[in-house]
Amino acid sequence: MSPYQHTSRPTSHPRSRHRKRKSRRSLALIVPAVAALAVLVMVGYAFAGSSDRIAAGVEIAGINVGGLTSSQAHQKLEKASRKLTWVPVKLVAKGKRFEVAPAQLGIAVDWDAAIARARRDGDGTGPLRGFKRLEMRLLGSHIKPPVKLSPPALKALLATIAKRVDKSALEPALVVNGSQLSVVPGRKGRELDKKRAADMVVKTLGSLTRGTVVLPVRVVAPRVRRSDLVRVEGQVRTVVSAPVQLKLGAVRWTILPAQIRKMLEYPHDGERNLSIGGHDADVFLASLAKQLDRPAKNAAFGIAGRSIHVVPARIGRVLDRERTSSAILSAARRAFGRTASLVMKSTQPRRTTEQAKAMGITGLVGSYETSFTGIANRIHNVQLVAKLIDNKFVAPGAVFSFNKTTGQRDSKKGFLTAPVIMNGEVTEGLGGGVCQVSTTTFNAAFEAGLDILERTNHALYISHYPLGRDATVNWPSPDLKFRNDTDHWLLIRTFSGSGTLLVALYGEPQHRRVESSATPLRITGGPPLKRILDPSLAVGTKEIEDPGQSSSTTSVHRLVYGADGKLLHDNTWYSSYRSSPKIVRVGTKAPKKDKGKGTTDTTTTDTTTTDTTTTDTTTTDTTTISTG
Repeated sequence: MSPYQHTSRPTSHPRSRHRKRKSRRSLALIVPAVAALAVLVMVGYAFAGSSDRIAAGVEIAGINVGGLTSSQAHQKLEKASRKLTWVPVKLVAKGKRFEVAPAQLGIAVDWDAAIARARRDGDGTGPLRGFKRLEMRLLGSHIKPPVKLSPPALKALLATIAKRVDKSALEPALVVNGSQLSVVPGRKGRELDKKRAADMVVKTLGSLTRGTVVLPVRVVAPRVRRSDLVRVEGQVRTVVSAPVQLKLGAVRWTILPAQIRKMLEYPHDGERNLSIGGHDADVFLASLAKQLDRPAKNAAFGIAGRSIHVVPARIGRVLDRERTSSAILSAARRAFGRTASLVMKSTQPRRTTEQAKAMGITGLVGSYETSFTGIANRIHNVQLVAKLIDNKFVAPGAVFSFNKTTGQRDSKKGFLTAPVIMNGEVTEGLGGGVCQVSTTTFNAAFEAGLDILERTNHALYISHYPLGRDATVNWPSPDLKFRNDTDHWLLIRTFSGSGTLLVALYGEPQHRRVESSATPLRITGGPPLKRILDPSLAVGTKEIEDPGQSSSTTSVHRLVYGADGKLLHDNTWYSSYRSSPKIVRVGTKAPKKDKGKGTTDTTTTDTTTTDTTTTDTTTTDTTTISTG
């Protein structure tokens, strides 16, 4: 081969060489990364620990629970908590010291919730758990457990602290000393910040450490500035400088400066402005109101025999005291034109004319009249209780209750002592005579054909009442009740004199037909005998003090028909009356001896008829009182 002969060699393409270099560089990067990742994974696994145990570095309420199982952590926390149940936390607020233990506030710490959170914070899959736990080991984890307590107990604690710590701000005031005015400066106050204090108390009692807690107290500034009252001080000089004229139409009143000064209320307790008020202002305005007021009048009902008509209502006109006071002060603040107009306002009646007409009270529905006698106290009681049910309305479908309408009949209402029936005997008691009114009312409802719901007969038969149609009442029972079973309102009116009582029921006349009959009074037993030994009567002598009364029964049957002839009510009322004892006085006085003879026969005379009852009869009953 010639030395000059060239031998060709295969050469690589430039792009191929670039790819090789890039591949070598990538390999150089991947290998360390993989190695680093492997190291990280190993570290993660190394610190992952057991998922059954809490991560190291975890504290709950200041107690280290790292490395413990949930059960172990719970036992440890509960043990520490029990030791502190009655160990108080010291609280300080503005130098005042207080102590409170967890048990006093009913503190209950939810350790399970805190442990569950610690488990979640240190949990994860594989190496991720290890990284979390490594972080917790290095930085620590401080968990505050949820705390429950008694809100009323906490509120009471804070109220006790506030009572000793709080100090109200003193507002500046404008005071009068004779004819001189001066401004008394105010003063800052302080008060416990209850919201923040509550959070701090709960947080501290829920922890397992003890120390002193300084509670937050904030400054309370006066609401009014001294400069505000200095301005008012200047206004007063103008207000009392001259009289003020009041006018209403052509009428005029004059308020002199001295009277204006007495009626002024100077700013105090946070007020910034001058005002009219106080005792002297009230007296002055009341005297004006007495001259000017015309109160509203409700629509009423006028009665003339069986007819009734609506008496129209009247709108009232009364002094508007608040606006009149403002008008007086406004005029007094002016140097000229010191005239104020009195302000009147309208008042509406509670029952208007239209409302009264809509009640449908157009005529007499039923009435009844009874006669009565007795001592002055009994007549007084009858008239008094009659007034208590007078002018009372019963709505359609509503029930009238005698006891609910009159209330308890006692001495506070003016009732006096008069004869009453107690346990089947007539004696003295408070409110005697009331049953005269209840019986008359019952018979008015009876004759009106109304639905009678409750009625009780007297314990003893009373002959001057209709047979079987008496009605006794007592407080709180028995009661007299009837229902307004008409479609319109009922108005109860009573008219009482010295010996008669009329109860009338007005409404929409129903034209009901009432048929009634009573069975004859049937005697069911004689009066029991009651003997009373009387040393003023000779032996063998008898005197009847009270003939007594036999027990008896009767019944009343009532049929009520509507205007169309339809039967509305079919009622029967049964009455059983007790007997009252026959009282006989028996003499026990021994006869005088004749000094001239040894023995003398004495003849006694029975001044009474022969008793048919030879033995005493004793009955036992519960106490019942009838004030009839």
